[in-house]
Order: sequence, then C-alpha cells, then structure tokens
Amino acid sequence: MPQTPENPEPTRAEPTLTARAALRHPAELVRRALGIDGPSPRSSVAAALHGDEPETAGLNGQETAQLRGIRRFGATGAVLMAVGALGAGAQPVLQNPVQGLRIIGLPARIPSVALTLAMTGTVMIVLAWLLLGRFAIGSLQSGAVRRLNRSQLDRTLLLWIIPLSVAPPMFSKDVYSYLAQSEIAARGLDPYAIGPAGALGVDHVLTRTVPTIWRDTPAPYGPLFLWMGRGISWLTGENIVAGIFLHRLLALAGVAMIVWALPRLARRCGVAEVSALWLGAANPLLLFHLVAGIHNEALMLGLMLAGIELALRAVERADPIRGQSLLLLLSGAALIALSSTIKIPSLLALGFVGMALARRWGGTPKAVLTAAALLGGVALVVTLVISTSSGLGIGWVHTLGTANAVRSWMSIPTLLGLGTGLAGVLLGLGDHTTAVLSLTRPIAAVAAAFITLRMLVATLVGRIHAVGALGLSLGAVVLLFPVVQPWYLLWAVLPLAAWATAPAFRVPAIVFSSIVSVILMPNGGEYQPFVIVQAAIATIFTAGTLIVITRNRLPWRVGPGQQQAVPEPQDPPRDDAGAESRGTGRVTPGQGLR
Repeated sequence: MPQTPENPEPTRAEPTLTARAALRHPAELVRRALGIDGPSPRSSVAAALHGDEPETAGLNGQETAQLRGIRRFGATGAVLMAVGALGAGAQPVLQNPVQGLRIIGLPARIPSVALTLAMTGTVMIVLAWLLLGRFAIGSLQSGAVRRLNRSQLDRTLLLWIIPLSVAPPMFSKDVYSYLAQSEIAARGLDPYAIGPAGALGVDHVLTRTVPTIWRDTPAPYGPLFLWMGRGISWLTGENIVAGIFLHRLLALAGVAMIVWALPRLARRCGVAEVSALWLGAANPLLLFHLVAGIHNEALMLGLMLAGIELALRAVERADPIRGQSLLLLLSGAALIALSSTIKIPSLLALGFVGMALARRWGGTPKAVLTAAALLGGVALVVTLVISTSSGLGIGWVHTLGTANAVRSWMSIPTLLGLGTGLAGVLLGLGDHTTAVLSLTRPIAAVAAAFITLRMLVATLVGRIHAVGALGLSLGAVVLLFPVVQPWYLLWAVLPLAAWATAPAFRVPAIVFSSIVSVILMPNGGEYQPFVIVQAAIATIFTAGTLIVITRNRLPWRVGPGQQQAVPEPQDPPRDDAGAESRGTGRVTPGQGLR
C-alpha cells in the first residue's frame, strides 16, 4: 500500500540523522561517547551483566553429603600439590630445606613423579571448585535452587588453603625477588635504583634464586611493600625459608581481607554472598597464585576491597556524612591509598568511590571537584607519609614499567604485536615485532583510559554501581596492559564477582580461570617436553579414574532432585536505613546502584 502523509510508516532514517547531527556538533559527539547524553534506548552494560540474586534455601541431606565429598576431594588435591611442590615447586637454589632428606626429599629426586603429583592435585582442586559451583551459583541459566551456607563455604575454603599455606612456593619465583629487594632496602641502598645482582652480588644467597631476567632490574613495587619486606629481612636475615614463611603470612592476611570484604560488597550489590566468595575467594587462581605463589596482589587486593567496603558504607548511608560516616569514608580512602603503595593500579578504586560520593552530593561538576579534592588529599597524605616514613622516597614511580620487559601472550596488544611479527617472518618480510608493539601498546593504553573514563561517568550519572564499574575498568586495564600475568586477572574478577551475575561474565570467568590454572608449570619455569607429556598422561588417567570411582558420590551429573525448584524465602528486613532496596535498580543520592 503506498504511503500517504496521513499515515506515514516509521522509518529507520531517524537514528542516522541523529548520528549525522552529532558528527556536525563535536560537543554532542563527545557527550555521546562519554555516556552523558541522557538515557540510551540500548541495553546498558549494567543490565547485561547484573541482576539481583535472591537468597535460596540451604542444601538438603543428600547435597550436604555431596558437599563433604567435594570438600575432601579438593583437600586431597591440595595435599597432593603440597607434596608435589617438594620436588616440582619453585624451590630455592640454595638453602633448600628438603634437599638430601630421605623421605621428604624423595620428590626432588623423581621429577616426573613430583610433577605428576602437583598436576594431579591442581586438576583435582579445579574439578572440586567446579563441582562446588553447583551449590554456589547452580545453573548458569536458572541460578541456584538450593545454596550452601556461608559456614560451609568458609570451612571448605579453609581446608583447601591450609595445605597450600605450608607448601613450598609454586607457579612463580617472585617471592625470591621480594626477599632480595627487601634485603637491598635493609642495607640502606635504594631498591628503585639498583637490582639484586648489583646491590647484593651475583653469588649472594638471595640473588641466586632470583630469575635471571629480574637480577639487574630495580623493584617495581611500592614503598609500603618494601618497607614491610625490610622488616622481614631484619627478622630473618639471609634465611630464605623463614623469609618465605613471613611473606606468605602477609599474603594470607590479604586473603583474609578479601574474604571479609567480598561478601559485604556482594550484599551491597544484591548478589548472594557464597556466589561471590566461590567465584572470587575460592577461585583456583587465588589459591594457586596468591596463597601458593605468595604474590603481593593478595595484600593489594585485600586492602583495596576492604577500603571500598568501608568507604561505601559512608557513601550509601542516608544520614549526612559526618562523625562516624566521615571516619568510615576517610578510613576507606586511606586503605585504598595504602593498597596503591603496594601496586599502583588499585588507586583506580579511589576514583570510583569519588564518583559515587559526587553522585550523593548531587552529581554536579562542583560535587566532582569536591570529592576529588577530599579523596585525592587523603591519597596524597598517605602516599607521602609512607614514602617518607619508609625512607624509600618516591623513586618507585619511575620503575612502574619494569615488568614491560616481559612479552606476555595474555596481553591483547602484545599478542597482536607478536602475531604480526611472526606473520612477517613467515612471509619473508622480516621481524617487525618491536615496531608493531610500539603502536599496539599505546593504542591499547588509550582504549583502556577511555573505557575507564566512560565507567567513571556511568558511576556518576547512576547507570552502574561503583563496584561493577571498577571491575569492568580493571578488566580493560588488565587485558590491554602490556604485560598480563595469570594472577592479574584477579584484579577484575574479584570486584566483578561481587556484582556481575549474568552468564556473559560468569561463563568466561569460570572457563578462563579453570584453563589458566592447569596450564602453568608448578615450578614457575619450564620442564623438558617429555617430562610434561608423561605427567600430563598420568594426570589425565588418574583424574579419569577418580571421576569413575566417585561417580555416585559426587555430583558429576545433575540429578533430578537438584532440578526441582523450592520456594525462595523472602529477604529479611534490613536494619540499615541507607541500604538500597532489592530488585529496583533505582538510585537515590544516598544509595548505590547495582
């Protein structure tokens, strides 16, 4: 039927005309790019990744019995990892406490067996974690019918952590760099100007175990971490085992703060506590690299998440920010600033807390500047106090790019550069990897900065909760960073575990965490290919046998009883007057957006 002016048919030309109009007005284009052009008809990132997760009933008798089996299965894997680490872990070159011993030193004399034990334990923990997910998040599509309680998850997590806490370091030798750099600081030298080889000597007991690539590089860590490390060196001297033990205590303290903060942030975002803890604190990446690997990310992330929780308690309350609320805000900001004096990326969290605070104060430019001045002043004071009190100064800001010497395949810009360079070699055009990296890395940095700015604005205008926006920004920073180590993924996974509930996040996070956790060598280096093949075959055979043996005891298959829905209990009334109402998605100046 032909069109008539009286009954025009809707056309698709209007969006195009709007886009063209925006192109003619650069200011409008910038507003649209930053997300400050008003509500968008398209689905937002918050709507695509987040939904309130209701509480459910506890496990029934059969599921509780299966949970105990999962707990024992994972604990057995942790014990196998600890035993295998005696021969396949990141052992020190000197002062190896098990070397020459008859029984405890046996794994070191049979590398294939030690590697098989470590790899089998690794696979068992990953499988146990996946099985535990049935009782934490349930089906990725329909959610959990019944969910384990917090006490059950805490006991499971503790049982898996204990064996790894007493095992030798695994998956990385970074702890030996910590010891060497701390000794440099203890001697009154500048760890930001000289590396272990130059300061301690190539033959020093602490230098010998530092990976060759890091022996001549200055420390890339903040003054708080090296200050604590200097205290450890003062206590332990050149005793490597005692130094490792104390550094692991620091890592466990960070993990404890993560376990404290994560469920509270999850409640704040309308997510089930055990779901966030399962994906975050019980994640094999955290167990393997923060506990077994002793990385200082544990302390950085623990302080950052604890600081966010304290600050948001003040921001999302209905009463004015003064007195106790002001103390909470300043304490949270101080903890975030402290975390940045371990590793600088955590300072990004302060920006999102500031945007949430500015939104509470009206979301005006004046509110943004006031919040920035307040929180920025706290960060500046904390940083100056730590830098001055430690005697290390601010030289650490000049060594932040030290890790860029590594070419990591997990980094998107680095992978593009390496792939392009390899293609050039195969086509006979020469190796242009360095030239391509000089292009891809700056472009990636600009993209990460734009995503972060967009998330900051989204937090200010109330489109997304500060915790979710921080997780997305850190995810962009990690993936677009020049160097990505497996444990860097936890920068984004932990805050997102407390906010993102959609399969679009959880499925990639689960898959990637599982794969990355099992492909790295437990000694933090390389084995001969035939040793890896032997251990891999033995691991697959052992894991398959264990699955067959436990097929009727563990929930390898979802039974019909687990599919039956049960009524969901109503949320209990909340005492906090400033707590946000569940399921609404609305934001008021005194509340947070999920």
